[in-house]
Amino acid sequence: MRWLAAILFCLCLSACFTSGKRGGESPLAIYDFGPAPSSLLPVPRKQPIALEVRAPLWFDSLGIDYRLAYVDAARLREYARARWAGPPAQMIQQRLSQQLGYVVAGQGQTRCLVRVEVTEFSQVFAMAESSRGVLQGRILLLDRSRRQVAELALNLEKLAPSPDARGGVEALTLTVEQMAIDLLAWEKQLAAGEVARACFS
Repeated sequence: MRWLAAILFCLCLSACFTSGKRGGESPLAIYDFGPAPSSLLPVPRKQPIALEVRAPLWFDSLGIDYRLAYVDAARLREYARARWAGPPAQMIQQRLSQQLGYVVAGQGQTRCLVRVEVTEFSQVFAMAESSRGVLQGRILLLDRSRRQVAELALNLEKLAPSPDARGGVEALTLTVEQMAIDLLAWEKQLAAGEVARACFS
């Protein structure tokens, strides 16, 4: 009976130390872009447009990336205790579909395709206490034959409210929202021209 009590005592002691260790660690923070804002479209689209968002593997993992431009701008780092809820390309695709009424490529018959190619999606620190969210890349409009008919360069930056993962996420979310606004304005310009009018008529 004594050996059983000794075993139980050791197990309880071990549990105390284990729970204490876990409690001392900061919990993993999971981020997305927050609740979807209202659609930017004044009226529904007359015909669907497909959307495809691409990003290189190093910018499409769950890690939230940042750069210390004042130390080594070429080195990409990840926050240890913060993660995206999903790959950024998928989250960007979802947000643009929500705001601009796109159809995910391959999920329906569409006349044209908007392709977003992300080349940079990170929090960049100019100094230890000063950073911004940076979204770079390009947007292509492809016709029914998937030939490029127009291109829009992306170079968006938003100040981060705090020098941490939370601030970086907020700034990067604002760059995605700005991209949606710029993309809609670009669409209106293209719709008024001859080259891409068929995509929006």
